[in-house]
Amino acid sequence: MLRMKGFEVELYTGTPSGHAIGLANDIAAEIPNFVCEPDNRNVEYTTPPLTPYESLLDALLKPRQALRRYLRSLGHYTIVPGSTLSLRNTGRFHRSTPDNAYHTYIEQTYGTNVVTASVHINIGIDDVELLLRACRLIRMEAPLYLALSASSPFLNGKATRWHSTRWHLFPQTPAEVPLFATHQEFVLWTHDQLTTGTMQNVRHLWCSVRPNGPDRPHRLNRLELRICDLVLDPIALLAITALLELRILMLLQAPEPSTLDPIIPANSVFTVDELTAIAAHNESAAALNSLDARMIHWQTGDIILARDWIASLYQQVQDLAEEHELGHWLAPILQILSNGNEAQRWLQRHAEGDSPEAILRQAIQTAELREAALMNAIWVAKTPRIEGWNHSVRSPH
Repeated sequence: MLRMKGFEVELYTGTPSGHAIGLANDIAAEIPNFVCEPDNRNVEYTTPPLTPYESLLDALLKPRQALRRYLRSLGHYTIVPGSTLSLRNTGRFHRSTPDNAYHTYIEQTYGTNVVTASVHINIGIDDVELLLRACRLIRMEAPLYLALSASSPFLNGKATRWHSTRWHLFPQTPAEVPLFATHQEFVLWTHDQLTTGTMQNVRHLWCSVRPNGPDRPHRLNRLELRICDLVLDPIALLAITALLELRILMLLQAPEPSTLDPIIPANSVFTVDELTAIAAHNESAAALNSLDARMIHWQTGDIILARDWIASLYQQVQDLAEEHELGHWLAPILQILSNGNEAQRWLQRHAEGDSPEAILRQAIQTAELREAALMNAIWVAKTPRIEGWNHSVRSPH
């Protein structure tokens, strides 16, 4: 059966020209379910755990619409796409909570490399050992989700070498995170990191995917994929989520011993230590070239383009997608593979002569129109049909 799912969405606020402006303190004080990030230019909202994708779409859009209304009440402000400070002001923090000791540590240790926007996808798994198994598989395939979501090719008004400048710069902490074989191993490792100070608290595990729950590291109930850049288009985000969920369902439904567990020797040509190095290599490759990255397949050792690996996974989950009626939610993956992710589309425009500011300005307008159209489609889908009415707007699902 489908799992409970939820999102943590980090956003920049700023001007219609794409310049980030710090408004998080005001937003968090006025709009429920919005919280500050360490830098005031970021704000975050979370969605409740839900199963149907129709409900997830609603949960993604409504807080964002509330945010847009509030930003308009403050002046000519909006949501700024992208996952880095694309245009300027990367030199210093704009602190949201100066008296927060953990935020002080973050600022002093990492600087503005952490002032990024992203989306974290949470998938519920109650059995803790199955959860750790899912984390192992998705750790090896997390670079594919970064490749689909990359949206940070600009920094300080210039194109960088990277499609995900965010993941290139972001300080993954601790520097080495094993593929945990058991829950007990994860518990002991976490306490060791807290004792040595490698982690300041249980939240200070910044890696591509981690087990999460109400009392980390002891009570865990969900997989959290943290590697994705901000995907502002809800339909694209739900397609990425559908691929992730279906891949996890393949793992959970596989007979024992699972052929999808990376640490079982028969499933991979690599040792466990080699697998962690391959995961790091593939993450870096995805940050640099996203869908065109050359990756090492964790099972066979073959070199494969990210887009070809994703296309293969897409085909592998088709039967499950049909079983759970997710084909229409999954289908936009093919459009991303065909047209490119947001970073690739932006870089194509930049190569044709558009400035980063012009690209951001257009992306802001596109996002606003897209969200308005989706909200209208949701409203029409939920409105009772009355004889004589002709609903010309179709539901996105």
